[in-house]
Amino acid sequence: MDYSFIIPVYNRPDEVRELLESMTRQTMKGFEVVIVEDGSQKTCKEVCDDFSDSLDIHYYYKDNSGPGQSRNYGAERASGKWLIVLDSDVVLPDGYLQAVDERLKSKDESVAAWGGPDTAHPDFTPVQKAISYSMTSFFTTGGIRGGKAKMDKFFPRSYNMGVKSEAYKELGGFSRMRFGEDIDFSYRIVEAGYKARLLPGAWVWHKRRTDFRKFFRQVFNSGIARINLTKRHPGTLKLVHLLPTVFTLGVIALVLLSAAGRLLMYYQGNEQWRWLCLLPWLPIVLYCLVILIDSSIKNRSLYVGLLSIPAAFVQLMGYGLGFIKSWWKRCVLGQDEFTAFEKTFYK
Repeated sequence: MDYSFIIPVYNRPDEVRELLESMTRQTMKGFEVVIVEDGSQKTCKEVCDDFSDSLDIHYYYKDNSGPGQSRNYGAERASGKWLIVLDSDVVLPDGYLQAVDERLKSKDESVAAWGGPDTAHPDFTPVQKAISYSMTSFFTTGGIRGGKAKMDKFFPRSYNMGVKSEAYKELGGFSRMRFGEDIDFSYRIVEAGYKARLLPGAWVWHKRRTDFRKFFRQVFNSGIARINLTKRHPGTLKLVHLLPTVFTLGVIALVLLSAAGRLLMYYQGNEQWRWLCLLPWLPIVLYCLVILIDSSIKNRSLYVGLLSIPAAFVQLMGYGLGFIKSWWKRCVLGQDEFTAFEKTFYK
């Protein structure tokens, strides 16, 4: 068998059903699906049973240990030459696997890993489309995730990643990092001398988070992961990784500057400080207009464009704040990556 899909799942049976339905429509057949239930309370066993006649599907339940270790668990039980790692919240277009197969066969045999872009489905909610925009737009940090215009070297992400089985086993799969374990794996693939390639045609619909609170937590953790990745892989911190932090500090500085102008007006009773209240908001307003116009055009929706403004600020400032927290903890205070509890949980 050439391809094995590895999908870790945690309390998302409805999403798994959508993903499996999209797999039944693949134009290329002859693959297996390995579902690893990571200690869920709401399992997808019945969902998987519904597809047992239409897919070569294997379901496993294990104690909770996080997505990275669940992927390793599935990889140990997979039989494909290529392991395709997906998140449970993606949906595949009908020609996904066909595009992967054709592109891999047209490349040299030294390619050992690949990844593909992600986008929003027309049926996604306006919030999901706004979040998708913020994670893929040139005007946020979407360019570093892969696509036609990349701001940085591409490394596969676990929502849509393929790895040769032999390379996966040689490298030991995903590490026990709490966050950023997929980027750590990609770095180790390249550091081991393997080639990792972007396959633009192997794209997926990616639901991501359903509200801004969950989205903030996700990108905040990504900011934390960046410092930990830099510690593990010196030299991998690039200028683009600092942009969210610069943006965050810049927004905070502008807001404080405006507040200072208002205080001066209040205590001195002088209107000459009004410019100091208003001028700092100009770059923020201009940035909001750029996001509004660009997202509205791309999504063909003014409402999604409006939602993309808070989504962009959450994406950039959430990442930036996580980066600052982890930098202070690890680089200034010299603390470990894991707390005592985390060391026990992830041992």
